Amino acid sequence: MIEKRTAARHRVLKHGTLAFNGGGGVDCMVRNISSGGARLDVANPVGLPQSFTLVIQTDQFMRHCHPVWSNDTRIGVAFD
Repeated sequence: MIEKRTAARHRVLKHGTLAFNGGGGVDCMVRNISSGGARLDVANPVGLPQSFTLVIQTDQFMRHCHPVWSNDTRIGVAFD
């Protein structure tokens, strides 16, 4: 398998929230993260908007991002 990421991702296990511009959000679990993106587990990736904000409350982390791939309950996001 060829690695396409520009930055190495670090394995984590942190609770996060995908916050939407129009209000509301979805809980997620952050599985790995880098300076350019992250892999998230969500209950259902169907119907997610084109962009949202990933919030990791314990780390005071907020990044605008957009999904680049999804597979079952996993999504990969790139930070804007």
